[in-house]
Parts: sequence; structure tokens; C-alpha cells
Amino acid sequence: AELGYQEGKNIHYDLQNAKADEGTSQRLAIKIVRDKPDLIVTSSTTATADVVKASTGVNIPVVFLNVGNPLEFVKSYASSGNNLTGVSAATLELTAKRLELLKELVPGMKLVLALNNPNGLHYREYVAAARQGAKRLDFKIVEIDVTSEKELAQAMAAITRKMADAIFPQPDPVISRKMELVIKQSIKAKLPMVPTLISSVRRGGLATYGPDYFALGQQGATLVDKILKGARPMDLPIGQPQKFNLVINLATAKAIGLKVPKEILIRADEVIE
Repeated sequence: AELGYQEGKNIHYDLQNAKADEGTSQRLAIKIVRDKPDLIVTSSTTATADVVKASTGVNIPVVFLNVGNPLEFVKSYASSGNNLTGVSAATLELTAKRLELLKELVPGMKLVLALNNPNGLHYREYVAAARQGAKRLDFKIVEIDVTSEKELAQAMAAITRKMADAIFPQPDPVISRKMELVIKQSIKAKLPMVPTLISSVRRGGLATYGPDYFALGQQGATLVDKILKGARPMDLPIGQPQKFNLVINLATAKAIGLKVPKEILIRADEVIE
């Protein structure tokens, strides 16, 4: 709207929500491409992957708003080499930063349970980043692989405080669809849990550090505007997040018996009580 677009006047939005269901996402991607819109906007790595597959050979511009690792879909950050452009969520790059935050919150931490989906996009990259971060910060990671919501529920039900010092979930639809369960069980076991999304902290996760998603949307809007005015996606560099937020859930910290250091609270952009 700030760029001069008014729905029903000079733009029309067709909003589709797969609700983190992979099958639905694939079907919606095929439908959207068949409808031949002037431009497609995606808001997750999974949705982007499905649209990329569905739009192969079809020259419809695609703008992604928060892909964890854009190099999976584009040639380089300078030029995609295809019909895509967008803004990275820097999820892979922030893995080490989130582990540092976890170490700050739990200084004596020695063992972390990492929830992973070995069938997920970027699984190897996220696992490698987590292992590297753990080695540098001097703690061990125990990797728990889950490939379905049922396996995730079984794994979480078996987790106790004696097993580890914290939980670190991989960004993946199988896990994000059941994030409420992960949050509930982590609090029940009194285990600190640092998720990827700020929204998960507002729902009960302990803390995280991540991009401001409203700001990512604003960055994406400028790309959409340029394309609608004639620019080619491959001529628009992939953007990096310009704003990051540190969010702490003090209510959760109290529930698991964790005292959050004052230095972290001072740095926090948002504190939930």
C-alpha cells in the first residue's frame, strides 16, 4: 500500500495457505502456476520448493520472502539465473547464533537434543551447522531423527530432564506442524528450547534470535514492485534480512526454573512475561 498498490484497483491478491502440509503445498503450487498469475510470492522454503518445481519451464516471476538457504534454488546471491528473486531468512547462517544464545542461557550446558527430519530440505546443511557450532561452544549434540508427526510425538514423550540440558529443533514442516507439542513437552521436562521462529517463542518456546518477518515482507514488496514495473527477477540480487530481533519468554523461563541473565534481558528486543 505504501508503494501505491490498492487491492481491487491496481492489484489483486489470491492468498493460499497450505498450513504446513506438504501435500497441500504441492497441490496449491500446481494450481497457482496453472492459473498463470503475473507474479507468485512464497513465504517458506517448502512452498518455494514446490512452486519452483511446478513452474519449471514456465516464465512466471517468483519472489520468496523467507527461504532458509536460497542457494538451493538460485545460482548466486548476485543473480538467480532464473525466474526467482527474494529475501533470505538466513536460517542456516543463524544456526550458530541460536546455539550461542542457548549456551548463554544455560552456561553449564553439556548435552543438547537436536530434533531433525533426515528427509527434510537442507537437512545435511542444518546438521552440519549445528555440529560445527556445538564443537566450537564445547558441548555435545544427540541427534533425534523423526520423519513423521507420529515419530515426533513418540520422541517427545520419551524425553526427560535427565537425558539432556536443552532441546534444539531443526526448521522443518514435520516439526513446525507439531511445535505446540514440542513446546509443551519441553516445559514439562523443564528443558530450555530455542526454536527457529519468533512466533514459536511467543507460543511458549524459551528464546530465539531471528529476522523480523514484517521487515522481510517489506523488502519483498520492493522486489515485487520492481518486477511489476518491468525488472527481471534475475537482475535483482537476493536480499539479506535487514532487521533481527532477540525474543525471550520469561514466563517459560520461570516455568522450567531457569534464571535468565540480566545481560540477555537488556539486549532483548521483546520480553514476554
